[in-house]
Amino acid sequence: MRYGKQDERLVLYPEGRLTSNNAESVWQEISRIIGSGGQGALTLDCEKLEYVSSAGLRLFIRLKKTVPDMELVNVSSEIYDILEMTGLTEMITTRKSYRTISVEGCDVIGRGANGNVYRIDRETVVKVFLAPESLDEIHRERELARTALIMGVPTAIPYDVVRIESGGYGSVFELIEANSFSNLIASGRLTIGEAAKKSIDLLKEMHTLVPKADTLPRMKDRMLPRAQRLRGTVSDPAHEKLVSLIEAVPDDPHLLHGDYHINNILQQKDELMLIDMDTLCTGHPIFELALMRCAYRGFTEMDHAEAMHYFGISYDSVREFWRLSLEEYIGASGDVETAEKKAELLSCMRLLDHAVRKFGKDSETGKKWISHFAPRLEELAEEIDELTF
Repeated sequence: MRYGKQDERLVLYPEGRLTSNNAESVWQEISRIIGSGGQGALTLDCEKLEYVSSAGLRLFIRLKKTVPDMELVNVSSEIYDILEMTGLTEMITTRKSYRTISVEGCDVIGRGANGNVYRIDRETVVKVFLAPESLDEIHRERELARTALIMGVPTAIPYDVVRIESGGYGSVFELIEANSFSNLIASGRLTIGEAAKKSIDLLKEMHTLVPKADTLPRMKDRMLPRAQRLRGTVSDPAHEKLVSLIEAVPDDPHLLHGDYHINNILQQKDELMLIDMDTLCTGHPIFELALMRCAYRGFTEMDHAEAMHYFGISYDSVREFWRLSLEEYIGASGDVETAEKKAELLSCMRLLDHAVRKFGKDSETGKKWISHFAPRLEELAEEIDELTF
């Protein structure tokens, strides 16, 4: 068996098939190598390991007991599935081998807070995560998508994880001829009014769902730190009022998407489907509406060209879509104007927090954002006495 050293770890390179016919001889060989090296950390690079029987699994367990700091890397999907099914992935750190693909020249069919969605071919798309080291995030989103699907939310669960040639990782979905609402609006296949009605019908249905207790994070717990970080960016009275308004929002167990916009709503034939489930949480719908307003109105206010860049439609069209969506959600008997102001207050908070963390208070861009959104937040904080509706 080939072996070597890497970052103070002993690395073994098993090849072929690990079965009852050779498990004992492999164990003897590994014991000889470990004994001669006196290693306290061990990696098995399984790139050329083709098959593992139950005897091979027992060898892994035996090896783990001998060298507690042990890991398996470059494990094929077939072997990984066996390890996962038998529970060994919970005992031994295991990393799959990921095939590499390129998204160069592929159409972007969706954009989200954490990644972009590319169409690879007619049947498949890949969500490429913006963070280079995103494997934990990918697996977390996979579990959240599974949770949503079980609850009845129309979504797609990724069936493969890939390495992106230009860097980072992605999740592969089967979405045959699916198109985002942004693409359908831009191409004229869906009017703004039709898209607003369909998207809000789906959102309201989603907001009726209640996941099992403590299975998802609370949106309120995400919003409060954003408000608290604005101390010194807005006046003390406005800051205290903002924090108290968010704290006063009652806990709501209903499901929220957390990043609901026309890039993340897809239509596959006559079926609607949601993507970007990594922001799934629970909470009062005012938080959902605030983040929607942030996407449609907030980020595009500073640069109207962002509407075309991000959604593929004009700034005026994006504004119109938000107006119709809010009216559709609140209903004819509701106070749309007040709901708009409450959503705008939280949207201003989100945008200010984004500006401070991304650009810095003292940067030219940071100052521009603060001078634009802070006065409006101050005005709204003085006028609004509660966020719920």
